[in-house]
Amino acid sequence: MDVSHQEATEKAREQQTTWYGEPLGALFRRLIADLGLNQARLAVVLGLSAPMLSQLMSGQRAKIGNPAVVQRVRSLQDLAGEVRAGRVSAAEATAAMDEIRRTAGGNVLNPNSSTPRSSPLGVPANPSKRVVREIQALLRAVADATEIQSASRLLADSHPELAEFLRIYGVARTREAIEHYESHQG
Repeated sequence: MDVSHQEATEKAREQQTTWYGEPLGALFRRLIADLGLNQARLAVVLGLSAPMLSQLMSGQRAKIGNPAVVQRVRSLQDLAGEVRAGRVSAAEATAAMDEIRRTAGGNVLNPNSSTPRSSPLGVPANPSKRVVREIQALLRAVADATEIQSASRLLADSHPELAEFLRIYGVARTREAIEHYESHQG
């Protein structure tokens, strides 16, 4: 691998860490291990081609362009956490992955969405977390963290509330965004 290709791959992995919290290769390998998948099955569940998944994992591509795929990744992360905690069996996880694949990511902001208001296991989902993750996915689908931070700084003086929204939902941790969302409800 030549130096420019290595630098491009490293930059892609850095961008992935900014956008998704870690390089996608590490994230996808953990999902594969936790959920008992192989790369081909993960690609099917996510709705990606096998070559696209491979490019994302290797850092040849930085960004998941489809917000529905980003939402499926987040749903699989939640499911993997349930499996690790022992709250979900292998059979339940398989059924849940099939449901995640069928829902096409959904849209919690749209009441006509195909995504259920509960998890695929029938356990009520945290509605605040679902809304926040959808907002994050939408923002991150149109701009990277650097662009969102820049926009937030540009708006800080003239529109501080909008600047705060961009900063919190665009680049802050999900936990902070959930706290912000819940504090502004009602």
